[in-house]
Amino acid sequence: MLLAIDSGNTNTVFAVFDAADKVRGEWRLSAGPNRTADEFAVSLKQLMAEARLQPKDVTAAIIATVVPATLFALKTLCRNTFGCEPRVIGEPGLDLGLKVLVDRPEEVGADRLVNAVSAFERYGGPLIVVDFGTATTFDIIDAKGSYLGGVIAPGVNLSLEALHMAAAKLPRVDIKKTDRVTGKDTVAAMQSGIYWGYVSLIEGLVARLRAEHGAEMDVVATGGLAPLFADAVDCIKLSDPELTLRGLLLVHRRNK
Repeated sequence: MLLAIDSGNTNTVFAVFDAADKVRGEWRLSAGPNRTADEFAVSLKQLMAEARLQPKDVTAAIIATVVPATLFALKTLCRNTFGCEPRVIGEPGLDLGLKVLVDRPEEVGADRLVNAVSAFERYGGPLIVVDFGTATTFDIIDAKGSYLGGVIAPGVNLSLEALHMAAAKLPRVDIKKTDRVTGKDTVAAMQSGIYWGYVSLIEGLVARLRAEHGAEMDVVATGGLAPLFADAVDCIKLSDPELTLRGLLLVHRRNK
């Protein structure tokens, strides 16, 4: 079985795929640059046991991380707990199966490249991938499957936290779709500003990206908040929560 690891700024997602490419288990642990391999191992073993999986069932591993400080712990986890040497997105010799047509390819986040691989394989191109993570990213893939670059904006939760931290009277609020744009109290006004503000951000950037590239690109959304916004943004074709993990599976297959 394959252990796929998607390590972000907020969470680290682990998934186990069987020989038929079926997800046998998927778990989300809080991320942190100081988490050790032993800490990951204790949590993961317990979660795997609940899914009737054992460490010996894993025969290969692949990692995508945007937090360099966690890479050593994740590699050690794969070696000591699962007895395999992991492949790592971005390391020399790993074939992603796409051209990265940007000025500094080494700076592109591993998750964004994996999303591009997965989205093109599943939906073709040209398209835009919108990922609702710690940052909200827009990534462009052309008709040949090449990665052309994109846009990075502050994430939804990050924006909410910034409002709370920077303004003394503004509380922490939940993210929700409001019935009205005009808020009648502080909480409603904040929720409207975040939700409808991001809807407008998505619609505006997608329109500009389509115009700039001269193509009516489909839009695929991923990330935890994707379903919430996909319902309100007409240009989003679909929401795909498995995009990154499926991309890791595809890269593993290509390099097997």
